[in-house]
Amino acid sequence: MRIIPAIDIINGQCVRLTNGDYSTKKVYHKNPVEMAKRFEGEGVKYLHLVDLDGAKANHIVNYKVLENITSCTDLVVDFGGGLKSDDDLRIAFDCGASQITGGSIAVKNPELFFRWLEKYGPEKIILGADFKNQKIATNGWLHTSEAEVLHFIKQHYENGIRKVICTDVSKDGKLGGPSFEIYSEVIRQIPVDLIASGGVSCIEDMQRLKILGCEGAIIGKALYETKISFTELAELC
Repeated sequence: MRIIPAIDIINGQCVRLTNGDYSTKKVYHKNPVEMAKRFEGEGVKYLHLVDLDGAKANHIVNYKVLENITSCTDLVVDFGGGLKSDDDLRIAFDCGASQITGGSIAVKNPELFFRWLEKYGPEKIILGADFKNQKIATNGWLHTSEAEVLHFIKQHYENGIRKVICTDVSKDGKLGGPSFEIYSEVIRQIPVDLIASGGVSCIEDMQRLKILGCEGAIIGKALYETKISFTELAELC
């Protein structure tokens, strides 16, 4: 199972939210590049980078942060937040993203999203299936669509998606444990590479996600607040 630390960006700073609520913003580091270097120094190879300003603005905003991280580290970066046009996607890849994650765009403009998938392939385009009460959340989790999470993932798998980041918004940032039941159902029903995100609180959560068969797991607050050590993660891998 791949270990993927998360860096969420607001105003160029490394932050975490609770339940996707922007009013709960907590700044953990003023320089995301230094945080990325710290992760790499601990042996991390992958990074999940989210442009929360972009998610609100509906276009890429913090592309310079992406560019600085990819030019100063060898991390394999998947980038999401505010990618709504061909230009946004071009900027993300030009700035060094190895992969992009599309969530809102897959709900609101599936034709464009499938065009990206056809052009760049399923190794470059990840589906963001973030949900509240089983319904897909969009626009930085500020809105909820009518799309049900399992149906949403199945539909996109049938159209060529092979990698999915799945986040239960109600658990994100609360250190209360991931949505094991949902992840188990996705893995049982749909042969995608599932990357679990949200709620990880301890190494036992990570062990359980690995046993479930998750391809990767994204960790945020549990790392920033030292609930999990890099030594434990190294032993898990």
